[in-house]
Amino acid sequence: MRTTKQSVIQGAARNNAEWCASMSRSHGLTGEFGAQAWAVPARPPLYYPDAVTLVPAADAAALVDRIDTAAAGACVKDSFADLDLTAAGFHVLFEAQWIHRPASAPTVSPDAAWEVAGDRDALRAWALAWDAGDGNADLFRPELLDDPATFVLVERSAEGLVTAGAVASRSEHAVGISNVFASEGGTIRAWPGVLDAVHRLFPDLPVVGYEHGADLEAAVRHGFEAVGPLRVWLHG
Repeated sequence: MRTTKQSVIQGAARNNAEWCASMSRSHGLTGEFGAQAWAVPARPPLYYPDAVTLVPAADAAALVDRIDTAAAGACVKDSFADLDLTAAGFHVLFEAQWIHRPASAPTVSPDAAWEVAGDRDALRAWALAWDAGDGNADLFRPELLDDPATFVLVERSAEGLVTAGAVASRSEHAVGISNVFASEGGTIRAWPGVLDAVHRLFPDLPVVGYEHGADLEAAVRHGFEAVGPLRVWLHG
């Protein structure tokens, strides 16, 4: 049976929510999966949402009740771009597209070797390269290394320096990719190595994620299809 775009989006949203849950756990916060959304009751790590919807037409009022809106900054990932949270004090921060790449899509061998960060030093080197001096490298904590569904992908130069990377988060039916970067050339240079590494790790699983702007164009050039919109709402 042919997979519908809505089921692909639901799978991508679930995968993304599981990754957000992993990041929150690494910071000592426990979220909860409900029938309509995942949510965490206290403010999550920087760049990560307080809630992710898992089905279309989620109950907006019930969703807002599950997160902390006492102060500005709460964030909701509206996975189907079908909510209106303006009455609850939210505005649209940005819009993006879910992306999907079938497991059968061909990969290209990268120019440099890629590996999975396996210890604290490797993760720290990756985080510093990802951060590029912005002061947020501590977002990625060693606790992530204990999560069996999280794989921090690293490209190294011949001198051993981290030159590109991404995070792969495995769920039941897909592998989600986030935090794609390269020290030179942007995401378009990183994608071949990311996809080759993911294919070697999970040859039978499709790859999902979300992007917008130039990063979306780069993903499409590497075999992804944009399958549907999402919105990120910010409170305050």
